[in-house]
Amino acid sequence: MIYRSRAPLRISFAGGGTDVSPYFETYGGVVLSTTINKYAYATVSERRDEDISVASLDYDTVAKYRSNDKLLYNGELDLVKAVLRRMRKGRRKLGVDLFLHSDAPPGSGLGSSSTMVVALIGAFRAARNLPLTNYDIAELAYQIERVDLGIKGGMQDQYAATFGGFNLIEFNSNSVIVNPLRMSADVLNELEYSLLLCYTGRTRLSAHILDRQISSVTQQKGEVMDSLHRSKTIAIELKNALLQGRLCEFGSLLHEAWIEKKKLDTNITSSQIDELYAIARKNGVLGGKILGAGGGGYLLLFCDFKKKHVAAQKLEAAGGQIVQFGFDFQGLQTWEVRSQARRTRSQGPKQCASQ
Repeated sequence: MIYRSRAPLRISFAGGGTDVSPYFETYGGVVLSTTINKYAYATVSERRDEDISVASLDYDTVAKYRSNDKLLYNGELDLVKAVLRRMRKGRRKLGVDLFLHSDAPPGSGLGSSSTMVVALIGAFRAARNLPLTNYDIAELAYQIERVDLGIKGGMQDQYAATFGGFNLIEFNSNSVIVNPLRMSADVLNELEYSLLLCYTGRTRLSAHILDRQISSVTQQKGEVMDSLHRSKTIAIELKNALLQGRLCEFGSLLHEAWIEKKKLDTNITSSQIDELYAIARKNGVLGGKILGAGGGGYLLLFCDFKKKHVAAQKLEAAGGQIVQFGFDFQGLQTWEVRSQARRTRSQGPKQCASQ
């Protein structure tokens, strides 16, 4: 049997950074985000032997292991190895073929690495019939990245990818609460129509930015602390603006969120990002921000609908790349694919002969 999964990438409107330890343990974190129709995909095919094969389309890599291999972390597919380590606990044999790919590269600011971990766990949940809730999956993905691998980062990506849709997510020292937003179709359609997603042309490594942010929180640096506190407030104000359909105010608040975000570290922005944002603001964009930890990736922009096409043209002329997208409300999804060689009355899809 073949098990597939997909988990959506996310865009974060405000509150990013307040979900990073040690801030949220002391002050509590709040993030407003949604997921989009760009995905990380994982396929798990169980084998009869103990071989493990991993094919990653994004890295153009195929790796082979044995179930009893130590799966050392050496920079090659470490996220996958960490998931495999967790999945083989308590099992004598773990023979699987894995196939992975994502609609966005790591470092894009869309949470692609965390989303891939969620997709992998989801595929294994289906293959092994594991009793994992969505909260369990998001927490496990967080533990794999932040504890097992020691990768710096927050908690929002794992929960956004698992649950999907528009959520105000609250982070505390002993709990995470996902609050779904119920918005009218009119507001959702108008918001989607008013947003632009612009790729800056470069990815970024967020570890150093996050290291400095964590150090600033530990040292209680005034400007960084004030910015994180204000970001939480903006996240709630943005949520209220969405629920009440005040979209122009939403756009202006995005601009304020960007001003606060830039105070967290000097490398969150760059001359190229500042230039693209200035061009956007001169051509009908009310507000926006860089997604993720910063330094590169995608700009999210809220436009005057009458000028959206002009802003898009100007940004592309300046080297940006406009990416079409829509919202996703499903979150993590898994499904089975049965072999055509088997006679079955299942209504599920059949595996193609070439797979």
